[in-house]
Amino acid sequence: MKVEPIILIVEDDEGHAILIRENLEAAGLSNCMLHFRDGQAALDFFFKPGAAAARGPGQVYLVLLDIRMPKVDGIEVLRQLKADPSLRKLPVIMLTTTDDAREVERCHQLGCSVYIQKPVDYDRFAEAIRRLGMFVTLMLVPPVNGN
Repeated sequence: MKVEPIILIVEDDEGHAILIRENLEAAGLSNCMLHFRDGQAALDFFFKPGAAAARGPGQVYLVLLDIRMPKVDGIEVLRQLKADPSLRKLPVIMLTTTDDAREVERCHQLGCSVYIQKPVDYDRFAEAIRRLGMFVTLMLVPPVNGN
C-alpha cells in the first residue's frame, strides 16, 4: 500500500510557499504539507532532540527545498539530511530561482533527487508546480528510519 508523503516546503518567500501549496493542491494532491521559513527550522524538525519521536518512525516525507534562505541555506540543509544514515534516502527536490551550474552540480553531488529552477513568470511557475504535483502522485517514497 502506497503511503502519501508529508510534503515539507522549505521556503523563506511566503508568496512562493503559498503558490507551491495551492498548485500542488490544484494538481490533485491532498497530502499534509508543512511550511518551514528557513533552513534551521527544517533541520530542527529532523534533528532537534525529540524530533524523531515527533516526526514518527516509518513516516514518509518529501522535501521541497529552496537554496537562498536565512539562518541556514538549502545546500547545508541538503548536506546534513544526506549525511544522516536514517535520512539518506529522503527525496529532496531543490526548487529554487538559482540556475548557477556549480550549485546545480553541488546539489546533485550532495544527493538531491531533482533540481528544478523556479520560472520567474507567475503562470509558468504555477504550471511547473502543477506538473511537479502530478509527478509526486507517482512517486514511491521510502519511510524514514526511526533511529
